[in-house]
Amino acid sequence: MHAAPPASVAVPGGSGSVVVRRVVASDNSCLFNAVGYVVERSRDKASHLRRVIAETVAGDPEEYSEAFLGKPNKEYCAWIKDPQKWGGAIELSILSRYFGREIAAYDVQTKRCDVYGQDAGYEERVMLIYDGLHYDALAVAAFEGAPEDVDITMFDTHGSEADSIGRAAAELVAKSHEARQFTDTANFTLRCGVCQLGVKGEKEALEHAKATGHQNFGEY
Repeated sequence: MHAAPPASVAVPGGSGSVVVRRVVASDNSCLFNAVGYVVERSRDKASHLRRVIAETVAGDPEEYSEAFLGKPNKEYCAWIKDPQKWGGAIELSILSRYFGREIAAYDVQTKRCDVYGQDAGYEERVMLIYDGLHYDALAVAAFEGAPEDVDITMFDTHGSEADSIGRAAAELVAKSHEARQFTDTANFTLRCGVCQLGVKGEKEALEHAKATGHQNFGEY
């Protein structure tokens, strides 16, 4: 029996403040809407941020080459504007630069934190949490159960407060891991929504998509 997933974790020395997970919709645009929440306090920024990324990539075909993107520049730009396509590391690195802030992405399965823009000298950081399939936002609430409209989502990158918030976020991730609040994308089972074929893991799903053009998968 797994532990119950935590709703929040207290910030050490934070006078009752807590790091809390703010859920965004599971609609293939969760990364963009999670970033929208932590930077602009909106869960409805996906189409705008997809356009920002496409324009950034189209504007610098040398940096954003086929070798970097995994597909030709023009093809990638059309692909990322499709609301059914997921974002990942490339998109987070571009959004970090666009907003001029570090984006700390915590992975529940590995308990690792990847910080995009870490070497750019940005003074503020925002936080996301990822369960293998889905991104949510992380925020600091004044107390457990505090309303979202008083969330703090941007923090100094350095200093004692930043360290305390980082420790609380890492603890929330560790407790979420203990509660198995993640999907093992190497071994999970998926069914193709087009032809109903069952596949195991992200690798097989990608191979099937490449071979058939089918893009609609669901867990089963």
